[in-house]
Amino acid sequence: MIVRDARQEDMAAIVAIYNEDIHTTTSNWSETPQTLDQRLAWFEARSSRGFPTLVADDAGVLLGVAAYGDFRDSLKWPGYRFTVEHSVHVLESAWGRGVGGALMKELLARAAKAGIHVMIGGIDGANTRSIAFHERLGFREAGRLPQTGWKHEHWLDLVFMQRFIQGEGRDDQNFQKPLDE
Repeated sequence: MIVRDARQEDMAAIVAIYNEDIHTTTSNWSETPQTLDQRLAWFEARSSRGFPTLVADDAGVLLGVAAYGDFRDSLKWPGYRFTVEHSVHVLESAWGRGVGGALMKELLARAAKAGIHVMIGGIDGANTRSIAFHERLGFREAGRLPQTGWKHEHWLDLVFMQRFIQGEGRDDQNFQKPLDE
Protein backbone atom coordinates (compact mmCIF):
# COMPACT_ATOMS: atom_id res chain seq x y z
CA MET A 1 0.00 0.00 0.00
CA ILE A 2 1.19 3.49 -0.83
CA VAL A 3 -0.15 6.87 0.22
CA ARG A 4 -0.23 9.29 -2.67
CA ASP A 5 -1.93 12.47 -3.85
CA ALA A 6 -5.41 11.93 -5.19
CA ARG A 7 -6.12 12.55 -8.86
CA GLN A 8 -9.34 13.37 -10.68
CA GLU A 9 -9.59 9.80 -11.92
CA ASP A 10 -9.73 8.67 -8.26
CA MET A 11 -12.92 10.56 -7.53
CA ALA A 12 -15.34 7.70 -8.31
CA ALA A 13 -13.50 5.47 -5.81
CA ILE A 14 -13.40 8.31 -3.28
CA VAL A 15 -17.16 8.78 -3.64
CA ALA A 16 -17.62 5.06 -2.95
CA ILE A 17 -15.41 5.25 0.15
CA TYR A 18 -17.24 8.33 1.44
CA ASN A 19 -20.70 6.92 0.73
CA GLU A 20 -20.02 3.39 2.01
CA ASP A 21 -21.30 3.98 5.53
CA ILE A 22 -23.60 7.01 5.26
CA HIS A 23 -26.68 4.93 6.06
CA THR A 24 -25.10 2.75 8.75
CA THR A 25 -22.74 4.93 10.82
CA THR A 26 -22.27 8.46 12.11
CA SER A 27 -18.72 8.81 10.80
CA ASN A 28 -20.11 11.60 8.66
CA TRP A 29 -23.31 13.44 9.30
CA SER A 30 -24.61 13.45 5.77
CA GLU A 31 -27.82 11.59 5.08
CA THR A 32 -27.54 11.79 1.30
CA PRO A 33 -24.86 10.00 -0.71
CA GLN A 34 -22.46 12.27 -2.58
CA THR A 35 -22.45 12.39 -6.34
CA LEU A 36 -19.35 12.28 -8.49
CA ASP A 37 -19.95 15.90 -9.54
CA GLN A 38 -20.16 17.03 -5.91
CA ARG A 39 -16.93 15.25 -5.01
CA LEU A 40 -15.16 16.64 -8.08
CA ALA A 41 -16.20 20.18 -7.07
CA TRP A 42 -14.95 19.48 -3.51
CA PHE A 43 -11.63 18.18 -4.85
CA GLU A 44 -11.14 21.12 -7.21
CA ALA A 45 -11.95 23.65 -4.47
CA ARG A 46 -9.42 22.08 -2.10
CA SER A 47 -6.79 21.71 -4.80
CA SER A 48 -7.15 25.34 -5.89
CA ARG A 49 -6.32 26.41 -2.32
CA GLY A 50 -3.29 24.10 -2.13
CA PHE A 51 -4.88 21.72 0.38
CA PRO A 52 -3.89 18.06 0.01
CA THR A 53 -6.18 15.14 -0.69
CA LEU A 54 -4.44 11.81 -0.12
CA VAL A 55 -5.45 8.26 -0.94
CA ALA A 56 -4.23 4.87 0.26
CA ASP A 57 -3.65 2.84 -2.88
CA ASP A 58 -3.23 -0.93 -2.64
CA ALA A 59 -2.22 -2.12 -6.11
CA GLY A 60 -4.78 0.16 -7.77
CA VAL A 61 -7.55 -0.35 -5.20
CA LEU A 62 -8.25 2.71 -3.08
CA LEU A 63 -8.74 1.79 0.58
CA GLY A 64 -9.04 5.25 2.12
CA VAL A 65 -8.92 9.00 1.68
CA ALA A 66 -7.76 11.85 3.91
CA ALA A 67 -7.79 15.59 3.38
CA TYR A 68 -7.74 18.88 5.18
CA GLY A 69 -9.12 22.31 4.46
CA ASP A 70 -10.12 25.49 6.21
CA PHE A 71 -11.38 25.16 9.78
CA ARG A 72 -13.17 28.43 9.21
CA ASP A 73 -13.07 30.37 5.96
CA SER A 74 -9.56 31.82 6.23
CA LEU A 75 -10.10 33.96 3.14
CA LYS A 76 -12.86 35.77 5.00
CA TRP A 77 -11.29 35.49 8.48
CA PRO A 78 -7.51 35.30 7.98
CA GLY A 79 -6.86 34.80 11.69
CA TYR A 80 -7.75 31.12 11.12
CA ARG A 81 -5.21 30.61 8.32
CA PHE A 82 -2.92 28.42 10.44
CA THR A 83 -5.73 26.07 11.55
CA VAL A 84 -7.22 23.30 9.41
CA GLU A 85 -9.91 20.66 9.82
CA HIS A 86 -9.27 17.18 8.50
CA SER A 87 -11.31 14.17 7.51
CA VAL A 88 -10.24 10.58 7.04
CA HIS A 89 -12.40 7.78 5.63
CA VAL A 90 -11.36 4.14 5.23
CA LEU A 91 -13.30 1.29 3.65
CA GLU A 92 -14.73 -0.86 6.41
CA SER A 93 -13.04 -3.93 4.94
CA ALA A 94 -9.68 -2.20 5.55
CA TRP A 95 -10.32 -1.10 9.15
CA GLY A 96 -7.56 -2.18 11.54
CA ARG A 97 -4.97 -2.59 8.77
CA GLY A 98 -3.09 0.68 9.36
CA VAL A 99 -4.68 2.51 6.44
CA GLY A 100 -6.01 5.43 8.49
CA GLY A 101 -2.75 5.79 10.38
CA ALA A 102 -0.69 5.85 7.18
CA LEU A 103 -2.98 8.47 5.67
CA MET A 104 -2.90 10.63 8.79
CA LYS A 105 0.89 10.38 9.17
CA GLU A 106 1.33 11.81 5.68
CA LEU A 107 -1.43 14.39 6.17
CA LEU A 108 0.24 15.62 9.37
CA ALA A 109 3.59 15.83 7.56
CA ARG A 110 1.98 17.88 4.78
CA ALA A 111 0.42 20.18 7.37
CA ALA A 112 3.79 20.74 9.04
CA LYS A 113 5.43 21.51 5.70
CA ALA A 114 2.63 24.01 4.93
CA GLY A 115 3.18 25.86 8.21
CA ILE A 116 -0.08 24.73 9.79
CA HIS A 117 -0.16 25.23 13.55
CA VAL A 118 -3.28 23.27 14.58
CA MET A 119 -5.26 20.42 13.00
CA ILE A 120 -8.82 19.80 14.17
CA GLY A 121 -11.13 16.85 13.73
CA GLY A 122 -14.87 16.84 14.36
CA ILE A 123 -16.06 13.43 15.60
CA ASP A 124 -19.37 11.98 16.79
CA GLY A 125 -19.06 11.71 20.57
CA ALA A 126 -20.28 8.10 20.48
CA ASN A 127 -17.61 7.09 17.95
CA THR A 128 -15.16 5.81 20.55
CA ARG A 129 -13.12 3.99 17.89
CA SER A 130 -12.38 7.24 16.03
CA ILE A 131 -11.70 9.13 19.26
CA ALA A 132 -9.18 6.46 20.35
CA PHE A 133 -7.60 6.49 16.86
CA HIS A 134 -7.10 10.25 17.08
CA GLU A 135 -5.71 10.02 20.62
CA ARG A 136 -3.09 7.53 19.39
CA LEU A 137 -2.08 10.15 16.81
CA GLY A 138 -1.60 12.81 19.50
CA PHE A 139 -4.96 14.55 19.22
CA ARG A 140 -6.69 15.67 22.41
CA GLU A 141 -10.29 16.57 23.07
CA ALA A 142 -10.64 20.34 22.92
CA GLY A 143 -14.40 20.71 23.17
CA ARG A 144 -17.70 18.88 23.18
CA LEU A 145 -20.92 20.32 21.79
CA PRO A 146 -23.89 18.25 23.04
CA GLN A 147 -26.73 17.41 20.67
CA THR A 148 -25.31 19.43 17.80
CA GLY A 149 -26.19 16.97 15.04
CA TRP A 150 -29.12 14.76 14.10
CA LYS A 151 -28.81 11.43 12.32
CA HIS A 152 -30.48 8.02 12.51
CA GLU A 153 -33.33 9.51 14.56
CA HIS A 154 -31.22 10.70 17.48
CA TRP A 155 -29.06 13.62 18.58
CA LEU A 156 -25.29 13.46 18.18
CA ASP A 157 -22.62 15.18 20.25
CA LEU A 158 -19.81 16.83 18.32
CA VAL A 159 -16.36 16.31 19.81
CA PHE A 160 -13.61 18.59 18.58
CA MET A 161 -10.16 17.03 18.83
CA GLN A 162 -7.03 18.97 18.06
CA ARG A 163 -3.34 18.42 17.60
CA PHE A 164 -0.66 21.07 17.56
CA ILE A 165 1.54 20.66 14.51
CA GLN A 166 4.20 23.29 15.14
CA GLY A 167 4.32 23.06 18.93
CA GLU A 168 1.84 23.93 21.64
CA GLY A 169 1.35 27.45 22.95
CA ARG A 170 1.12 31.02 21.72
CA ASP A 171 4.75 31.82 22.50
CA ASP A 172 6.26 28.84 20.71
CA GLN A 173 9.63 29.95 19.35
CA ASN A 174 9.65 27.15 16.78
CA PHE A 175 6.50 28.32 14.99
CA GLN A 176 7.23 29.23 11.40
CA LYS A 177 4.82 31.23 9.26
CA PRO A 178 4.33 30.03 5.68
CA LEU A 179 6.77 31.55 3.20
CA ASP A 180 4.04 33.49 1.39
CA GLU A 181 3.39 35.64 4.50
